[in-house]
Amino acid sequence: MNYLLGLRNGFAAFVVFVVMLSVGGDLKAQDSKTLTINATALGTSLQTGRVISVNIYIKETSTAEDQKALVEAFSEKGSEGLVNALEKMSSKGRIAITGTLGYDLKYVRIFTMPDGTLNVRFITDRTIRFGERWASARTMDYALSMGEISVPNEKGKSTGTLVPAARFRINKAGELEIESLQSEWRLTNLKLEK
Repeated sequence: MNYLLGLRNGFAAFVVFVVMLSVGGDLKAQDSKTLTINATALGTSLQTGRVISVNIYIKETSTAEDQKALVEAFSEKGSEGLVNALEKMSSKGRIAITGTLGYDLKYVRIFTMPDGTLNVRFITDRTIRFGERWASARTMDYALSMGEISVPNEKGKSTGTLVPAARFRINKAGELEIESLQSEWRLTNLKLEK
């Protein structure tokens, strides 16, 4: 599944912010804060009917230096450069399926929108399993995981999206797009603890 950045897909618009890592003047980036998010991930498309619990632990947010490093890495070497830069970054938190160790989150931003909505956005290098490496599986090309969580002031209206395996590329038209190995997962039943 491909997401062409800047078109109709709302998640693609999020990735423009994450990959290009620019913050509009009307968004206020939050300083470091500890945040725990528990959610139910619902599969879409081929994963329809699959339900898992996801835990996200954020201990700090990314810096302007992190942002600069990712932009430079992607500019120089594309998705592979982005993965390499993320691998070198320190952990800002963890994401895990309930009952597993999960893996580190390397780039995390938390924004408060003008209407008070809290947005959490993250991108990280995905753990490549031994079997993938051994078989030189196609899945190794999709070494990024990313997500967005939106928590408005109105209770019960929180939403989220999780893309477990993806890569970025420039298409023939010169546009940035996200290619996902599988369909995104919809996050529901979000519970936040600050």
